Amino acid sequence: MRIAQLACLLLLSGAAFTAQAKMVHKPVEWTLDGTRFHSVLVYDDAVTAKRPGLVMVPNWYGVSDTALTKAEGIAGKDYVILVTDMYGEKIRPASDDQAMAAVKPLYADRALMRKRISLALDQLKAQTKTAPIDVSKLAAIGFCFGGSAVLDLARSGADVAAVVSFHGALQTDNPELAKQIKARVLVMNGADDKGTMPDADKFMDEMRGSKADWEFVVLGNAVHCFTETDQHKEGCAYDERAAKRSYRLMNDWLHGAFSGTP
Repeated sequence: MRIAQLACLLLLSGAAFTAQAKMVHKPVEWTLDGTRFHSVLVYDDAVTAKRPGLVMVPNWYGVSDTALTKAEGIAGKDYVILVTDMYGEKIRPASDDQAMAAVKPLYADRALMRKRISLALDQLKAQTKTAPIDVSKLAAIGFCFGGSAVLDLARSGADVAAVVSFHGALQTDNPELAKQIKARVLVMNGADDKGTMPDADKFMDEMRGSKADWEFVVLGNAVHCFTETDQHKEGCAYDERAAKRSYRLMNDWLHGAFSGTP
């Protein structure tokens, strides 16, 4: 009898552990200007408490298995994340050339980029009836191209607590937009990122012209793509030390923004 009871307890504890680790991938779709977008809401369904909501824009490969895995790791039990489709459901790049073709129209039309990322934020807010989101605590994070997108969300004057950009492009079509920023802005780029760092001085001048609480972190010995676990090319490579350090900085930045502390 005692052996049977012990076996039952072990099964129950195993089930509890499985429940704690359960991650939901919920499709979230919308249409803008005749284009259908397919994004994915990621969160731990075993936690019932409401938590901050994050709009996450992946690198130029967009919504992919790699992006969803990254979102799971960031979300944990702490956040609900909308992995955001910026291209439309029919565009899923499978090569660098295809990714370049996908981002080119958005870099050429920053107003369109701001329109799409702003709607993504609205869609995140609309998920509160079915997902445990605390709408008083909203932010956006982005990687590479996604960093550009979330910085443009901040420049649009979006009512979010914080924006965090990882190895993102820094240029803007209108530096005056920075005066509209309400969010706390954290930007982290690799010191040896030859694609983004040439724009660092102009970006800091732009931020100086705003009233935003901002911080620009340069990670030594890191190149572009330092959080991208599947990238190992020259000039675009994963760096475990830089990645872990940047995630710690992100979590600290978001905690401070959500709690209203320095």
